[in-house]
Formats: sequence, structure tokens, C-alpha cells
Amino acid sequence: MGTIHRRILPLLVPGLILALWIDATQGGGGVSRILVPPGAVFDSFSELLASGELAGHLRSSLWRLVTGFAIGAGLGLGFGILLARSALVTALAGPLFQAVRQVPSIAFLPMLILLLGVDEGFKLAIVAKATFFPVALATHDGVKGIARGWLEVASLYRLSPWRVLVSLILPATVPPVLTGLRLGLTRAWIVLVAAELMAAENGIGQMMEMGRQMFRIDTVMVGVALTGVIGFALDQGFRLAERRLVRWKAA
Repeated sequence: MGTIHRRILPLLVPGLILALWIDATQGGGGVSRILVPPGAVFDSFSELLASGELAGHLRSSLWRLVTGFAIGAGLGLGFGILLARSALVTALAGPLFQAVRQVPSIAFLPMLILLLGVDEGFKLAIVAKATFFPVALATHDGVKGIARGWLEVASLYRLSPWRVLVSLILPATVPPVLTGLRLGLTRAWIVLVAAELMAAENGIGQMMEMGRQMFRIDTVMVGVALTGVIGFALDQGFRLAERRLVRWKAA
């Protein structure tokens, strides 16, 4: 397949959706009274950008994402290593971990609101939870996948637990941990927007909720588009970093 075709093909489906969208909003039927044309969405985006409102919502959402993700990733990495290396931790927490990770993060929203209220702690907790489980599971599987011979050599040389962690475990688990971090980041973003839709004073989700309450479908669609674009950018950015780090590790 030629270079031109590889560049054109990904644009076909978005182009078709855009054409159907324009046609639906010009038809004069029931759909046109609900949907707004792409031009109106772009105008709303420009207004929100010029007023600074959009930048404020983005800052709030991205701060929550970065902070909650850092907390969840750090806890997930540490717990995953303990779960893989300690028989006691596996016996005590393994079954509970496997059970709780099956529950969708969104299902915890009502309980967290009751426990933490609707302040920042609630949003950070749900982001950290969404990040924790993919990272912990990926770390656990990565540590379990380390060849037993490597660990035996480390034991033979009487390396300290810290040296084993830094020199053996962490480098050996780079690919699965990066995959877990990528999955955790994208899930955390989705859950964060859902949490902001339910209870927040600002953020992309709250911007969409306010648009819904004010019957500003153009504002809602700006939020939907931004959510998709940011989620896609986060995923692709992490994929790029993953490829580069794995290539560096292989070299």
C-alpha cells in the first residue's frame, strides 16, 4: 500500500461521518432540531477559547488526571511487585484484588461521592482507582514473567532487595508496565470525564453538563470532541514513548 493511500484511508470514515452530520443538520427534520451543524460547534469552540473558559476547564481536568494518575500508578507499581514477590501479600490481598478489579470504576462513583463528597479528593480517588488496577496487574504479570535463572543469579551474588528491584525487576518489566500505564491513563481519562459530569465545579465534563442544562448542544459537542481528541493524543503519545523505550531497552 502506497504512502498516499496510508494517509488517505484514516480520513475516509471521519470524512463520511462529517458529510452525514452536515446532511442531517440541513434536512429540516427532527434530527436537525437536536443536532447543530459543524460550523456552530466550531464557533462555540472559538468563543470558549477566546473567553478563556475552555482553558480553565482543560487545566482543571488535566491537573486531576496527572495527579490522580501519578498516585494510582505509583501505588499500582508497588503493589504489583509485592503481589508477585510475596506469598503473604498474595494470600492476604490476591483474591480481593482479583475481585475488585472486575468492578467498573464508574460503579464506584456513588460510593465515593458519599464517602468523600464532591471535592477534589473524590475526582483524584476515582482517577487513581482507574489507574491502579491495570498498572498493578501488568506489573504483577511482568515480574512473574522474569526468568527464574535471573533471580537465582541475583540471590547467588547476594544482591540487596533494593538492588534487585532497580537492576533487575524494573528493567525486565518495562514492556508490560508501559502497557499497563497506557491502559490506566486512557481509562482514567474516561472515568474522570464521567465523574466531572456527575459532580464538579469545573472541568471538561462539567462544561458538557452545563451545556446540557442550558440546551447548548454545541457546547456539549465541543466537550465530546475534546474528550475524544485528548484521549486519542494521550494514547498515541504513550504508544510512541513505549516504542522508543522498548527500542532503547532492546539496543
